[in-house]
Amino acid sequence: MSERIKRNCRFATVPVFVAALLSVAGSALAQSDSPDLFAPSRTSLLGDAGGLRPGLARVGIALTLTDINEAFGNLAGGIKRGAAYQGLSTLTLQLDTKKAFGWEGGLVNISGLQIRGHNFSQFHVGDLQTTSGIAATPTTRLWEAWYQQQIVDGKLDVRVGLQSLDQEFMTSTGSAVFLNTMMGWPMLPSADLYAGGPSYPLSSLGVRLKAQQGAFTVLAGVFQDNPPGGPFANDGQLRGSSRWGGNFNLRTGALFIGEIQYAHNPPSAGAPDAPGTQSGLPGTYKLGFWYDTAGYPDQRFDTRGVSLANPASSGIARTDRGNFSLYAVADQTIWQPDPEAPMALAVFLRPMIAPSDRNQINFSVNGGVTLKAPLPGRDDDTLGLGFGVANIGGGARGLARDLALFSTTFAPGRGAETFVELTYQAQIAPWWQLQPDIQYRWRTGGGVADPNRPGKALGNALIIGVRTMITF
Repeated sequence: MSERIKRNCRFATVPVFVAALLSVAGSALAQSDSPDLFAPSRTSLLGDAGGLRPGLARVGIALTLTDINEAFGNLAGGIKRGAAYQGLSTLTLQLDTKKAFGWEGGLVNISGLQIRGHNFSQFHVGDLQTTSGIAATPTTRLWEAWYQQQIVDGKLDVRVGLQSLDQEFMTSTGSAVFLNTMMGWPMLPSADLYAGGPSYPLSSLGVRLKAQQGAFTVLAGVFQDNPPGGPFANDGQLRGSSRWGGNFNLRTGALFIGEIQYAHNPPSAGAPDAPGTQSGLPGTYKLGFWYDTAGYPDQRFDTRGVSLANPASSGIARTDRGNFSLYAVADQTIWQPDPEAPMALAVFLRPMIAPSDRNQINFSVNGGVTLKAPLPGRDDDTLGLGFGVANIGGGARGLARDLALFSTTFAPGRGAETFVELTYQAQIAPWWQLQPDIQYRWRTGGGVADPNRPGKALGNALIIGVRTMITF
């Protein structure tokens, strides 16, 4: 079958999948006892799904289905102008073992992904800090499958199985509002770990411990470091068993990760979303690290210490043993005019560093400011202005200089890529978000050649888009 036919077949699943969702939604709504779709108490489009959800809840089962659809357009710069559609549906099943069969403190979690559409950043922009956090190779796959057990009265829990680290590690409340990929799983591990590490849309086998004492929380875990297997330069998301989500590669190395968190003036247990219910403005601060035992290809030199750009080079990068990173995360509410009202202004910052010789990115940071309830009567909306910087490491910069020296073709110097993002997350209903978004890139791709303009680097890119997310 030709690639064109395969591509057409893949995109043909989009209307079929959406039609199936609408059909299910229509059937459930017809049986619903709450005709007001916009009632504050209706947290999902299907409500109790004709009695299905309450029935499952009685035996400890919770089902969640979210569907994201978005479109982005490149107005200037990057690889080419144009627009693309991307979509993601996530189905999650959780089983409370106490309700199911009397086992105290256990939780089973299984989730799957249905990814579709055209990778906008790859074909239209060429950026490092890619436009959308849901962009991935189209497929239907298992995502996470783990068992969690609480012990010591809930102060300690252990999680074992396939896990996606971006669900717990390096997270920021403020950055989660934004659509840029690196506002979720950051730029540095995305570029420096094998296949971007165990993060969406991949996961890895591992064990995670979580301990809580007062305002402090400690997370620690060890995971397989290379979800799809294969060499560092060939880490496709559909390699082998990772095509369907069975990521059981244990041959590359072990990824150790740890994080300590401190919650300052946390919201009260009865009102976790109300900043005014505690004695001061809330904040969360985190320090963490990761270490990978695997070998990593050097960014500049071959096995004999010769530049990889030199015609005399063997072309085989030397192997640097191990890799690591240090990071910090800060989320802080800085202003709330009325402790009883939802309006609140918060800031966030997330820097991280790694060695330059074996990593394309040796420093990345993102940060920004968010305003909850920015308009009268829009208590659940959020306005956000954020930024991200991805700095090309010394090894990759040196290789770019060597390429300019040895090559007769244009080889631009490498440097930091920077983006800004302005977004507005509108809560149309408790189950429906609509989010217009605008992003701008400086030094797109960190300084790489434009494939359409010989002798030029990729131009600064201006991107607009909109996302809708529905919880069924």
